[in-house]
Amino acid sequence: MATTSGTAKVTLPADTQILITREFDAPRHNVWRAYTEPELIKRWWAGKKGNVTSVEVDLRVGGGWRYVMTANGGFEVAFHGEFREVAAPERLVNTEAFEGIPNPDDNAGLIRVTLTEKEGRTYFEALCEYNDKATRDAVIDSGMESGMQEGYDELEQIAVSLS
Repeated sequence: MATTSGTAKVTLPADTQILITREFDAPRHNVWRAYTEPELIKRWWAGKKGNVTSVEVDLRVGGGWRYVMTANGGFEVAFHGEFREVAAPERLVNTEAFEGIPNPDDNAGLIRVTLTEKEGRTYFEALCEYNDKATRDAVIDSGMESGMQEGYDELEQIAVSLS
């Protein structure tokens, strides 16, 4: 299978939203596994921006998650959240709080991920909703897109390798 590099699209459907779409050349259950299993997340989440040092996932409604990486500059980056909906392998809804800002939980985004399979390929959609435009813009200005592209390229390679 040929993987598709750097093909995630980022759009801004509303002042408080970021929509990320991407196609993966792998079946949905493999993309779900790569997206939700700690040992697989460790292999893609940092992209080329650093090394993942910790992944905790309690994949159930009300369960939490936390990912930590040491960035290439030597500083730590951590995110955490809570799962609001888990419908394997098609839908995942969770909060996402960046621990590097004041009151991360008060400024957390709500991420709605949908995976749709068609002819062995998976169509990924993540709708990210924030409290206000300033928070959404701060996420975009953080450089999230380049890291996300690298991470999703790695995720696809992992998902393909699971077949």
